[in-house]
Amino acid sequence: MTEASPRIQRLERGLFYAFLALLFWLPIPLGSHRPWAWSLLEVWAFALLGGWLVVNAYAPRLHLLRPYAPLLGLFALFQLWVGLQVLPLPIGLLEAISPERAAHFLAADPAAAFGTLSLDPNQTRIGLMKGLSYWCLLFLALALVNSTQRLKLAALVIVITGTFQAFYGVLLALSGSETTWVLGFPNRDIATGGFRYKNHFGNFLVLCLCFGTGLLIASLSRKRAGSVREFLRGALATLMNGKAVVRLCLAMMVIGLVMSHSRMPNTAFFVSLSITGVLGLLLIRKKSRSLTVLLASLLAIDMFIVGSWFGLERVKNKLENTSFTQETRDEVVRDGLGLVEQYPLTGTGGGSFYSSFPMVKGADIQQYYDLAHNDYLQFAIEFGLPATLLLGVAVLWSLALAFTALRQRRDSLMQGMAFAAVMAIIAELIMLLTDFHLQAPATAIYFLLCLALAWQARFMQVEKRELASTAG
Repeated sequence: MTEASPRIQRLERGLFYAFLALLFWLPIPLGSHRPWAWSLLEVWAFALLGGWLVVNAYAPRLHLLRPYAPLLGLFALFQLWVGLQVLPLPIGLLEAISPERAAHFLAADPAAAFGTLSLDPNQTRIGLMKGLSYWCLLFLALALVNSTQRLKLAALVIVITGTFQAFYGVLLALSGSETTWVLGFPNRDIATGGFRYKNHFGNFLVLCLCFGTGLLIASLSRKRAGSVREFLRGALATLMNGKAVVRLCLAMMVIGLVMSHSRMPNTAFFVSLSITGVLGLLLIRKKSRSLTVLLASLLAIDMFIVGSWFGLERVKNKLENTSFTQETRDEVVRDGLGLVEQYPLTGTGGGSFYSSFPMVKGADIQQYYDLAHNDYLQFAIEFGLPATLLLGVAVLWSLALAFTALRQRRDSLMQGMAFAAVMAIIAELIMLLTDFHLQAPATAIYFLLCLALAWQARFMQVEKRELASTAG
């Protein structure tokens, strides 16, 4: 055991860095929103979990995950339900659970002995494999990011990832190239980074901005400047210890967010920053003047970037002049609710929206919709109301824990990460109203990381730093 211990430690450390590499990779191949990309994601996630199980066999540490058991359990139950959707059930049992679905089978084959809850079992199986890989990564985020040092490093990698995506997206948008440089897709003056869809790119940047904001708050000094000399010394320390670099990364991501021309992510970012900023000032104990200055500067400088470089009036007009008469998303919601009424408990099956929606689509919808452009609606349609509420419990529970951490934790890193989690969850709850962000693996996994962050901010042990941080 003594000889194996160093090897096991190296393996565990290697798993952590492989996990960070995956976080950087996820948005690059079109947000991992292609079969080959999410297949690679699945292999990567399952391999990492297998490696962790080997580590745990030699150095058991499963008990350290006990505080996170409710979050892991809720998502495990959800995946169990998706598995049940594709499980062949006796037709009598299917009639008892979902008479509508049984009627479909019996209409096609009166002698059918078995049937599935899903209207599209193949797509549901694909979704189940993706969902299991998501759960593995949620588990690994809680198991591998097991110290304050690793938590800070993981948040920094996420900020670097968002900055890289923003820089690439802005550079490509300003290049004037007719096609993207790698895959040759049509290119316009709209930043999309490694994504194909501008709203997914904007959503991804908002989540990365939340982590960056949390890092800045975590780096604030709790000492009060008593003189001009101390203030200047603190300003110099800010430049030397990396906070200025993080702030430049945030500025780059804001530029990318604005150049995405994505309405809801831009709105969600400023709304969530404002709401969480007010909550932070109310909830954080023994807050310093620098926290107020930081939150004010974040809003002021970002608004300056939007207004001076890209035209605040242009963004404002784009938001105000959005004409839903030119779109049919509201009609999709109207008709999609019909599927919820038909399959309220069981849903139509994960990934089945594109094949089930034509059954209820009205004649006034001429466009083809493979997704609902409203994740609340799509989850309710595909998984049923009980399973959707189960996910809602996980999200709201995480938000409540982040609030608690913001109010009770005295360690600066835990306060910053709690702020990031609150901001990210509020922003995502806003953005999901008008789009299908959680259908892209990269944004779905990063949102799961935000939920994990809320639990870590609340329960992660920081040993003696918990008290020492308040002293300066």
